[in-house]
Amino acid sequence: MSSTAALQSNPFSATVITREGLARLEAELEQLKTAGRDEIAERLRAAISTDANAAENADLHQARDEQSLLERRIAILEERIRTADPVDPDAFNGVVDVGERVRLRDLETGQRLSYDLVGSLESDVFAGRVSSSSPLGRALIGLRKGQVAVVNAPRGLRRLRILAIETR
Repeated sequence: MSSTAALQSNPFSATVITREGLARLEAELEQLKTAGRDEIAERLRAAISTDANAAENADLHQARDEQSLLERRIAILEERIRTADPVDPDAFNGVVDVGERVRLRDLETGQRLSYDLVGSLESDVFAGRVSSSSPLGRALIGLRKGQVAVVNAPRGLRRLRILAIETR
């Protein structure tokens, strides 16, 4: 499904994700199920092998707590992957889609900006990945090169001209 079609059918879906983002989730899940579980199992064995009373064994309690957190993270990742709706940008439609990099110029400051538009599960503003369901993402989706997105930001309205749309 193209990202524009997915967003038009459910623009605030938390399951919209790029193929790259889905691959990152799957890799994390695999690492937790293998190396993560092996590490916790070893810590549990080591804690149990001590002569300490199980009720007073702080290492055992800590290892069990970490095992619980690990299994919770695995369950969350499995659910996210199960409900994921991977989208592909349409490189030929000329409009901003999830999975594309958007180069912008702030019309008030002249500052040039670049963001990758992604699903909400993979957003990371510090890494330049903006969620399609964020105010900026919603303002950009469906616009073309040269158009101006108006975004209600904490410091007031920002006007951003789209300089380029690039498929990653």
